[in-house]
Amino acid sequence: MEFRLLEYFLAVAREQNITAAAESLHISQPALSTQLKALETDLGKQLLIRGVKGSRKVILTEEGMILRKRAEEIVSLMRRTEEEITRSGETIVGDIYIGTGETDVIRLFAQAAKKLQEIHPDIHYHISSGNAEHVLEYLDKGLIDFGLLFSQIDSQKYEAIPVPVKDSWGVLMRRDSPLAEKENICPEDLWDKPLIVSHQRGDDSYLGQWLKREISKLNIVATYNLVFNASLLVDEGLGYALCFDKLINTHGSNLCFRPFSPRLEARGFIVWKKYQVFSKAANVFLQYLRERIDES
Repeated sequence: MEFRLLEYFLAVAREQNITAAAESLHISQPALSTQLKALETDLGKQLLIRGVKGSRKVILTEEGMILRKRAEEIVSLMRRTEEEITRSGETIVGDIYIGTGETDVIRLFAQAAKKLQEIHPDIHYHISSGNAEHVLEYLDKGLIDFGLLFSQIDSQKYEAIPVPVKDSWGVLMRRDSPLAEKENICPEDLWDKPLIVSHQRGDDSYLGQWLKREISKLNIVATYNLVFNASLLVDEGLGYALCFDKLINTHGSNLCFRPFSPRLEARGFIVWKKYQVFSKAANVFLQYLRERIDES
């Protein structure tokens, strides 16, 4: 399968119209249609449904959606590779890709990037937010250089640096909630409350140990992936969100944060693939990260 055909297919998927895609690619519509049919023949699957409801709109079949996802990853990786090779001279330029969840620890990346910017202003940073599964998948596929994780690290597959700064767990709630009168929240305080919890794998057992209850036996009214979304549920009175501190600015809002007691902390790790061959930009960024961590 030619790389060029994947770019053609992605243009059609983006435009949902073969004529518009042909114009964006600067080729004729008949030529693009021929290439798409050849791609379908080569794969032995229909990728596009043409003429939807009598219009010129095209939609992806199930196989087409699978190809789109993989094609985007392949094209992204190919372009990154081309950039790293063409920029491999003495000047340090390029792009650094980081995968992370929601955490105040991201400030470490920001501090290293800011210091590095003064010396190498042509390095650019791309942050991809997601849960641990998302970060590990992107690391394995080579789509990011570094990940920030709060879970156990497979030392056979990854290198890791422990982060000295820890995130503290607590409860995000409305200021008019009964628990807002307390300075700290104990496990017993939450046993009969409507809870909003992270659906990240591993958090269940982690929080369950602190709560002294299995998560399945608590009143879980909602789960979240992004804390901001959870904060909106809290603001509307749906329940209490269990989350890290410092992620939601509660100053001047209807919300407040109360830490767990006994204190529960999560320690992060900066992770990359074992035997990873870094670009010069990624190498120097890792060096600055190590220095920033050593200073902490």
